[in-house]
Amino acid sequence: MEAMLLQPCGKDYLWGGTNLKHLYNKSIDMTPLAKTWECSVHSDGPSKVKNGCNAGETLRDVLCAHPEFLGEKYRNYGELPILAKFIDAKQDLSIQVHPDDEYARIHENQNGKTEMWYVLHAEEGASLVCGFAYDVNPQILREAIETDTLTKHLQKVSVHAGGCVFNISRDNTCNRFRSNNS
Repeated sequence: MEAMLLQPCGKDYLWGGTNLKHLYNKSIDMTPLAKTWECSVHSDGPSKVKNGCNAGETLRDVLCAHPEFLGEKYRNYGELPILAKFIDAKQDLSIQVHPDDEYARIHENQNGKTEMWYVLHAEEGASLVCGFAYDVNPQILREAIETDTLTKHLQKVSVHAGGCVFNISRDNTCNRFRSNNS
């Protein structure tokens, strides 16, 4: 079987930049280009096959028709449990709550959001915020949101090109990445 080449889906969030076009030759007509979903079966941005007998079809449709392409163990997951992205964060990303698999399946009908970040490029001072710096109770959280001081409670991790951060999803985790690279 010929390897499938995938056409990524672009996302133009306000915090995005231009590095995906300039540094990684992404030819998606969006400005800013915040993300490219390189390998995705997600309904909000499925990858399309660029070559071979499945050219033009979504990766999701191809894998539904041919689950054997990914081997026997793939059948245990239902849908491909991976979403590979490139991100260019010119500004801070939004703070997000990443639920675990159990919560996400019950309330959002999808998998949780365990993430692995591999940093390809980062400017001086780039950081990833992963979780809270200490235990935060609902009262502290509410007050921090109301007074716009939430960021002082978050755990900041410095990142550099070649660095890697693995974050297991859980219902109290905030994530954001700032690369200052556009």
